[in-house]
Amino acid sequence: MSDYHTPVLLQESVSALSIKPSGVYVDATFGGGGHSRAILQQLSAKGRLIAIDQDSDALAGAPDDKRLIPVRSNFRFVHNWVRRSGFTNVDGILADLGVSSHQFDTAERGFSFRFDSDLDMRMSDRASRTAKDVVNGYTEEALERIFREYGEVKGSRQAARLICSARAANPLNTTTELNAALEGITPKAAPHKFLAKVYQALRIEVNDEMKALERFMPMAIKSLGEGGILAVITYHSLEDRIVKNAVRDAVSAGLLEKVTAKPVLPREEEIQQNTRARSAKLRVAKRTGMMYK
Repeated sequence: MSDYHTPVLLQESVSALSIKPSGVYVDATFGGGGHSRAILQQLSAKGRLIAIDQDSDALAGAPDDKRLIPVRSNFRFVHNWVRRSGFTNVDGILADLGVSSHQFDTAERGFSFRFDSDLDMRMSDRASRTAKDVVNGYTEEALERIFREYGEVKGSRQAARLICSARAANPLNTTTELNAALEGITPKAAPHKFLAKVYQALRIEVNDEMKALERFMPMAIKSLGEGGILAVITYHSLEDRIVKNAVRDAVSAGLLEKVTAKPVLPREEEIQQNTRARSAKLRVAKRTGMMYK
């Protein structure tokens, strides 16, 4: 599904799993299915792949394959779904934390400042909170916090103040209205960089992404059998810090061993072909035999 999303670090991440043909694996973020298809190519008829995604659009494109177990859910519940799928543990788990190209490029999803659309930004249409709710309902202090913490936005306090001032006259319901409210502090030279950080912060808040990742990491480790591989692709410092620290703590506890001392970065050729790969980092670790408490 290259039109849906071009998978990042495809060869590196799938190779890191050291796939056993009859093993059981989890693609915790199915997305466009590029990583899943590469995994399925290496599985025998006895192998199984649990594909998790909370976005119904993503799973609609899942291949019709008896070895594939599609699950519509948030990846924070990975351990529950491993058990519900009939397995005690699995041989490998892959998570690509990036937003898919399809989500960015589908105007009505509201993920991008490039289109005029409703402020939505939900990864799952089952979720109730939208970006519109955050922009119009959060206090100035709360908006400043998420811009600062989740987007590292320069001028986060002023951005929050401008939004609150604009919504006092009329609710901000669309991306165009939000962009207009921020026009006074949007740099003329590179407006896309500033707006990208604002939208990233809102998306993270809407989808509770950091808490989901904080929950996913220990549950993923718990789901791995001895020698099982955990491979996680991150795209910004906040989520990479969570993954790095979780792996560090698990190594200290004797639960994991690092497979890569430093994160694996995309090759220059890949970045040239897919600019969204430029900030990607792949971290890989292996489960030890110690019991998880």
